[in-house]
Amino acid sequence: MTTEDSIGEGEYAINLSYPGFDLGEAKKDVISGPGTYIFNGRIRSALAGVINEYEDEKTKAKTISVVSPKAPSIVPKTGNKITARVTSVNARLVQCQILCVEDFVMSRPYRGILRKEDIRLLDKDKIDPYKCYRPGDIILAKILPMREMHCYYLTTAENELGVVICTAEGSPQGIHMVPISWSEMQCPKTLVKESRKVARVIPETINRSFVLATPGEDEKTGLENTKTD
Repeated sequence: MTTEDSIGEGEYAINLSYPGFDLGEAKKDVISGPGTYIFNGRIRSALAGVINEYEDEKTKAKTISVVSPKAPSIVPKTGNKITARVTSVNARLVQCQILCVEDFVMSRPYRGILRKEDIRLLDKDKIDPYKCYRPGDIILAKILPMREMHCYYLTTAENELGVVICTAEGSPQGIHMVPISWSEMQCPKTLVKESRKVARVIPETINRSFVLATPGEDEKTGLENTKTD
């Protein structure tokens, strides 16, 4: 498919798009709007939906957007603070599912990649990703400029970014570890200690009820245990 599909004819035609579809070159007078992103100087669709174009009366700049009733009205953009769940960890990178962007809960998760060199600001060569994150951890991160389609690169190289909710291996479901330093957490039930890249604060942008309710039914106790002074 080289062009978008259309439904209807003439002035009643509706242009449809799909994720990754090329919507044209990004210029000063052609702007990427909601539901789109810029990749290699081209505006591409982030959603499967209807293509909308509108012109600013003052600047005459055209904004291209894509709207889908079954997809989130917001997509991650460079600099956004996001909440994600770690899905896998290896020696080079951490893979995640992006659950929330700022205050918005995504209707479907986006794929996020946290590279080893983007975990911490210092001692990048000495970082062991497995000592910073484990599968199942809920982390706070930021979106880096896009490098490839269909995934977002993340960074936690700031003090307030990192693990906000996690459970130790072998601990009872719903019992979350508490920070005992900025690089270690402990289970209050089993007293097991594990290394983590701990976020300095519990931010307002994390949707606590959503991230806790997704894996289990009721995990309020663990959330309260993650609060720090």
